[in-house]
Amino acid sequence: MGFSVTILGNSSAKPTPTAHPSSQVVNLNEQYYLMDAGEGVQQQLIRRGINPLRLRAVFISHLHGDHCFGLFPLISTLGLMGRRTPLVVYAPAPMGEILAHHMRYFDTDLPYEVKCIEVSTTEHKMIMENNTLEVWSIPLRHRVPTTGYLFREKQPPLNVDKWKIERYGLSIAQIVAAKRGEDICLDSGETIANSELTYIPYKARSYAYLSDTAYSPRAAERIKGVDLLYHETTYANGDSMWARGRGHSTTIEAAKVAVMAEAERLIIGHFSSRYKQPESLVEECRTIFPNSHIATEGETFTIEEKR
Repeated sequence: MGFSVTILGNSSAKPTPTAHPSSQVVNLNEQYYLMDAGEGVQQQLIRRGINPLRLRAVFISHLHGDHCFGLFPLISTLGLMGRRTPLVVYAPAPMGEILAHHMRYFDTDLPYEVKCIEVSTTEHKMIMENNTLEVWSIPLRHRVPTTGYLFREKQPPLNVDKWKIERYGLSIAQIVAAKRGEDICLDSGETIANSELTYIPYKARSYAYLSDTAYSPRAAERIKGVDLLYHETTYANGDSMWARGRGHSTTIEAAKVAVMAEAERLIIGHFSSRYKQPESLVEECRTIFPNSHIATEGETFTIEEKR
């Protein structure tokens, strides 16, 4: 099953001639989730071949404009495109109030419902769940209440080894029981351990989105073992004073979080416009965490299945 992240925007504070503000799309098994919604997110979705109507939900990290100004025109456009299914927006307070005002003045006749679920920025807890996915909030440290998000794929159900089915002559009822994790008692009286019969088809995967935040070892603890980590890297290591003053992270701090989290890969983004070429930033990260990459607009990062 597919699990990927497509970068729609990677800049901080304002759009530039070559970069858009923060936004990404998480795709798990053709279920699409929007992470932050900077200006121009509608065009970026279409430009990257992603139909906005396929969005299941929107997750906003905090209420700074470069992370949410694109949400309101997106809501209007979805109405013009004929959306009928509800759109759920997860965001810190007071997004519910803000959306209510928007709907009152601009989108009074939407053909679909917009639901807002306000997320606590001080609690680490599961905020969304379906058959294949859990989404957890990750408290972050910024100038305004901010939350990161952890997308954790649910463990797939057990498979029964077809050779063991033949070897032990398992019935359909026994196969179903084995898939439930039960040991199997054969007609001969012999009991076969479940581990002898079954295997996990692949390991559950995970993605963490740590947007605007100061250096946070606690956030690293809460995403331990993550396969793919996005961490804001607004400033180079030499500009750490700017980072501290504005509630952001440097290259080295992002890399340290990746090490503490035992992440497999690190993506960095949310670059200050002062840096014309982000290659120097990722090179700083690689001095601490070699498997670091730039969140290049339009690039898709795939989390491969592990057996």
